[in-house]
Amino acid sequence: FSDLREIKKQLLNVAERSRERGLQHSGKWAAELAFALEPLPLNELPPPPELTEEDARDLDAYTLAKSYFDLKEYDRAAYFLQGCKSQKAYFLYMYSRYLSGEKKKDDETVDSLGPLEKGQVKNEALRELRVELSKKHKAQELDGFGLYLYGVVLRKLDLVKEAIDVFVEAAHVLPLHWGAWLELCNLITDKEMLKFLSLPDTWMKEFFLAHIYTELQLIEEALQKYQSLIDAGFSKSTYIISQIAVAYHNIRDIDKALSIFNELRKQDPYRIENMDTFSNLLYVRSMKPELSYLAHNLCEIDKYRVETCCVIGNYYSLRSQHEKAALYFQRALKLNPRYLGAWTLMGHEYMEMKNTSAAIQAYRHAIEVNKRDYRAWYGLGQTYEILKMPFYCLYYYRRAHQLRPNDSRMLVALGECYEKLNQLVEAKKCYWRAYAVGDVEKMALVKLAKLHEQLNESEQAAQCYIKYIQDIYSCGEVVEHLEVSTAFRYLAQYYFKCKLWDEASACAQKCCAFNDTREEGKALLRQILQLRNQGETSSTDVPAPFFLPASLSANNTPTRRVSPLNLSSVTP
Repeated sequence: FSDLREIKKQLLNVAERSRERGLQHSGKWAAELAFALEPLPLNELPPPPELTEEDARDLDAYTLAKSYFDLKEYDRAAYFLQGCKSQKAYFLYMYSRYLSGEKKKDDETVDSLGPLEKGQVKNEALRELRVELSKKHKAQELDGFGLYLYGVVLRKLDLVKEAIDVFVEAAHVLPLHWGAWLELCNLITDKEMLKFLSLPDTWMKEFFLAHIYTELQLIEEALQKYQSLIDAGFSKSTYIISQIAVAYHNIRDIDKALSIFNELRKQDPYRIENMDTFSNLLYVRSMKPELSYLAHNLCEIDKYRVETCCVIGNYYSLRSQHEKAALYFQRALKLNPRYLGAWTLMGHEYMEMKNTSAAIQAYRHAIEVNKRDYRAWYGLGQTYEILKMPFYCLYYYRRAHQLRPNDSRMLVALGECYEKLNQLVEAKKCYWRAYAVGDVEKMALVKLAKLHEQLNESEQAAQCYIKYIQDIYSCGEVVEHLEVSTAFRYLAQYYFKCKLWDEASACAQKCCAFNDTREEGKALLRQILQLRNQGETSSTDVPAPFFLPASLSANNTPTRRVSPLNLSSVTP
């Protein structure tokens, strides 16, 4: 990144070349990035691309066809480009045929009735395109853009391995074309796969790595990459700012993500990309007025954009109008059937409406689009849990956990599954690990304690309950937790059995503060009073401080020693 002026020239050049070939998104990406850099003086502006003899010969046909292409008349554009020899015209010819097939497929998909038919609609042009492009590829007559299109055709035909090789080749031939890198991102499923790719050593590789790290949930690495790109001179880039916001959204640092999105909206108020992610954050925080404002605002900008439909869907979902929400997610999918977020969100809505078969269908579609979407795997697990099919649940929760190893929700769900299947040792491991990675919902310790109760391991159960109560009250917020009363009730009875009257009566008094344990608390206090009056002294043989059993402390989960609970400071 030593010469930012040179990088700006390259970006302006590739933006122009992408536009000439009808690759709007790649052109936009390069233009946005170029805009973030300092403007160039007149004498340093890149010259227009040189025309070859073939370009000159095809110029009339290309100019006419490009005007038809821009009006989405793809068959007409392809007809006038037949027989053109120049690289640019040939690419537009093949790309027009490809898009014509995609458009027909989408039209049929919208007209088709059920989700079962949708999978059977194919782009009829793909096979012919593959045959023609592979001949050109073997003769080494394809430029960077041609290789990109060949890769797309292979991916659409589910020839993933061949597609990856072609996209890597495209990145070597034309490293500045963002589309090829992005397609490569969609095909890489894990970090191992990334290691074996021989990628060109160029500054574009940094953008690619940052993007793929975000996709693979390696958020710390991604944020480091984006920070280094900002330091290198891309601090004004709205693309990088939005990617950082998405990264924080992925690690559920909601406040940080919200503040970055608000900043982004000030810089680029008419931006629609990533606004569905912003709306997810507002939804999680139950910020109705802000979500309503965002939905109205996007509706004014462009109401037939996928992101807009998702934002409106989230708004209705927050208002518990689930039928309406599902309708908007369906509308989003009619606009773009491969839009991942909408499939997952639609699955959630069907779950709310208790329509499990439709939810399963939606989540499966989401996984077809992107196997790395942990929300869809997790959603499938929840659906099969409702259907009381724990073996299925286990499979889906495991997949979700593989994608998000440090997410406590996946671990708690896995633990519950193991519990249902009576694999209690595995369940214990899951709950303990969930607590160790930072339990979001503060439920892992309670579930662990109840498991110990079932196994008559009273010391460990008490240990977990003590730690749970300390955690709840150390938050500073007194949570409306049903389980707090359960914990106090268990501890009161535990201390009572150990003949520690002071601790037992303190816990029993706490029980009196909760409706569901009030009577038991009072009864226990009466018993303690009775025993004290009869001269029963408090037991001095206090159990030695105990640890969680060694089998539970996974390699990187330190076993935590718990001090006796000082209840005087705890006020429910």
